[in-house]
Amino acid sequence: MAIHNKSHNNHALMSLNKMRKDNSTKQKSAKDFDKFGETKILISIMDCCDFLKELPDECVQMICIDPPYNLELTGWDIYENYIEWAAKWLEEAYRVLSKNGNMVIFGGTQFRDAKSGDLIDIIQYVRRNTKFKLINTIVWYYKNGMSAHRYFANRHEEVIWLAKSNDYYFDLDSVRVPYSEEDLKLALKDKRLNPENTMKGKNPTNVWQIGRLNGNSNERVGHPTQKPVEIVERLIKALSCRSSVVLDFFAGSGTVGRVCIAEGRHCLLCDSDKSTLDYFTKHIEQMRNLGKDTSHIEVESINEFFKANV
Repeated sequence: MAIHNKSHNNHALMSLNKMRKDNSTKQKSAKDFDKFGETKILISIMDCCDFLKELPDECVQMICIDPPYNLELTGWDIYENYIEWAAKWLEEAYRVLSKNGNMVIFGGTQFRDAKSGDLIDIIQYVRRNTKFKLINTIVWYYKNGMSAHRYFANRHEEVIWLAKSNDYYFDLDSVRVPYSEEDLKLALKDKRLNPENTMKGKNPTNVWQIGRLNGNSNERVGHPTQKPVEIVERLIKALSCRSSVVLDFFAGSGTVGRVCIAEGRHCLLCDSDKSTLDYFTKHIEQMRNLGKDTSHIEVESINEFFKANV
């Protein structure tokens, strides 16, 4: 008996593709972005739940967060009841997310007792208490990591992708992985594959091999759990469109803001640690040293941010 591939419907992207074929819209390149106004960045140092309450309904297209893991490594990583706390920002996140919006959460499975919580607890809570759809679990695999003596050394983390509805935005073409010349020839001979899509590259799948940042990495800005630009870039390019608003209310090192600037997205950043301002400044300095133009960036208040052409 044949088993059909029941892939998720993506009505938002289907509609965009139809408009592109009808020449009623077109893919925007970097040079076209100025038509949408300057890049808006908002950085707030405050509690994430208080910050979320200040945001209008359905005002962001994508949320990309790396929340504390409750490992009690530092002051911002200690919660008496992790899931009770997480429930507060999950509820607000659903409210501020647009109808075709996506939310990605970095995490792991470090459960130790009832109060600690981890990504599995978040998934269970989402399934039982929210209307979020769980689209994918992405495995971030890396070869470089810490050694261990009392357990098998960890070489991966997970990222869950949640959507507000079945009409979620997804742009696979923006993150396809190029085939080698030899593999492309073989793929084009495979009658099961669409030749047009094959020429664009292959689906990166839900297992991503991207190295963790070494201590001497040029990307380092000083935050202990900083994520690589490469993994954040893939998520933002695939799950948000240019000129949309991306939100990170556990901003940490500010990498999400950096990627948004590079990829033409507006960005709301929030963190309870004021060091985020210093980390983000270092990102901007790195971008300038790489020859990136950051002179157009405007930092706004919440009211001014949403008055702008966003």
